[in-house]
Amino acid sequence: MKVVVLVLFFTASVFTQAQVAPIASACGSDNVSFKVKLDKKDHPPAQPGAGKALVYFIHDSGGAPSLGYPTTRMGVDGAWAGANRSDSYFSVSVEPGEHHVCADLQTSLYEDRTEFAHFRAEAGKVYYYRTRLITSRSVELLELDLLDSDQGSYLISLYPLSVPTAKNGEKRAR
Repeated sequence: MKVVVLVLFFTASVFTQAQVAPIASACGSDNVSFKVKLDKKDHPPAQPGAGKALVYFIHDSGGAPSLGYPTTRMGVDGAWAGANRSDSYFSVSVEPGEHHVCADLQTSLYEDRTEFAHFRAEAGKVYYYRTRLITSRSVELLELDLLDSDQGSYLISLYPLSVPTAKNGEKRAR
């Protein structure tokens, strides 16, 4: 009987560690929140730096009203890369290799919603991730999808640039 209890305890411990691993490897600190301004000037598409890849993070609100619309934080490899509000985008440069991505709502209006993905970046390539918040009477769903480059280019041509400012030390409401 003691062996069974020990095996169950060990299995639960491994399962808990497996659940925490994506969060630790993708998201940033829970104590960071963002204030986002939207720059509506036209911006030429960014290009990857020498020996690097470029990742665009686009939020597509689907035409939802922006008043009270939540900010979506984006993390890469355990640090927050920035945030989007309403229809907007920003980009970050990354080294070639495997990367872990996190999308997280910064709001108290919805249940905690966090999505994860990973990808292998190649130098000189551009990647596009889109988040969307899908809501209905009984469902709240945050989606994180890797986009085709044509769709990603199209969306950044429509949306304003997100200019996020991190505010450290604030606990975000859950």
